[in-house]
Amino acid sequence: MATTEQHVVERVGWLRAAVLGANDGIVSTASLIAGVASADSSQQSILIAGVAGLVAGALSMAAGEYVSVSSQRDAENADLARERKELVEQPDFELQELTDIYVARGVEPSLARQVAQQLMARDALGVHAREELGISELTTARPITAALASAASFAVGAAVPVLVALFSPEGRVTWLVTAASLVCLAVLGAIGAQAGGANIGRAVVRVTFWGALAMAITAAIGHLSGAAV
Repeated sequence: MATTEQHVVERVGWLRAAVLGANDGIVSTASLIAGVASADSSQQSILIAGVAGLVAGALSMAAGEYVSVSSQRDAENADLARERKELVEQPDFELQELTDIYVARGVEPSLARQVAQQLMARDALGVHAREELGISELTTARPITAALASAASFAVGAAVPVLVALFSPEGRVTWLVTAASLVCLAVLGAIGAQAGGANIGRAVVRVTFWGALAMAITAAIGHLSGAAV
């Protein structure tokens, strides 16, 4: 019975997108709420700002991710079309190109050519996509999936400060939202570091520091704006 070894690198793509989306949702929405609350706004205004930030941020993330990944997919399709044409028009050149790739990795030339011939006989475009272009089933671009994942992760992260603001007493919104958001950021940083095999302490410090800085600056601006008014 064949077994498949699991590697950290296989989780990097979705993990990075999920963690970044949730972090963005928490930091941007918490900063927005902190800024509005520091300007002495009403509870209703704070909640409206938070919900608006959640919706706008999620849609922005989805649109940006869709455009970005669509561009990547277009580039991949163009490369595959060119490779497909070259396989028809220059099969010998493509065979030698694949052979050279394996030789560069340490395979003996005659064996490398034999391996290249066998793999090309089975799926010439597939093997050239993987070995020459770095395109595989795991890495191929999926715009809609990426857009939905980014929007969902942002919305989940943004929901934290919005819910805290909803149940916070007036006058304490800024502090409670900031505290809850930093705790969630630390947890996210730890989860991401553990799943990715990175140093947990360093990841937690990094994400909480930048999150706290963003919220502090926005709260200060809100406070100054409220004082000026």
